[in-house]
Amino acid sequence: MSPAGTADEQLIRTLFADHGGPLYGYALRLTGDPGKAEDVVQETLLRAWRHPDALAGRPVRAWLFTVARNLVVDHARARRSRPAETGDEALAVIPAEDELERAVEAWGVADAIGALRPEHREVLLETYYRGRSVKEASEVLGIPPGTVKSRTYYALRALKLALEERGLAP
Repeated sequence: MSPAGTADEQLIRTLFADHGGPLYGYALRLTGDPGKAEDVVQETLLRAWRHPDALAGRPVRAWLFTVARNLVVDHARARRSRPAETGDEALAVIPAEDELERAVEAWGVADAIGALRPEHREVLLETYYRGRSVKEASEVLGIPPGTVKSRTYYALRALKLALEERGLAP
């Protein structure tokens, strides 16, 4: 190990031995969290190691406490600038897996219906969605009942094929 490495290690050890306890107590009062206080002490000592010239000619403890205070303030500002972290409450509004599957399936069905010819879509809309009889659908659409029946038959076949293409048919 080089003499500089030994001097660096000795600097950190001395700083920690002389100021670590009071620095931790100060950081704990500022943060209210033992883990965060340890992080502040570690970062403060790391900055002292990176900038040993900053310690020359001034009271070391005052410099360390100032750095620790600035770290706590910077961390608080960074937290305020980010969106708030969410807890488990946010997960409660996310649909359950089966609800997600139903939503994806509904989108697939809507896409398959959208792929049908317009006359097939409208006959399925009248007979299945609106629940009209063949006679009522023929009156609404202005086509004979036999045409409603045949369009319904071909629309269902086309819909089955479209659903199979999307992996949604049984």
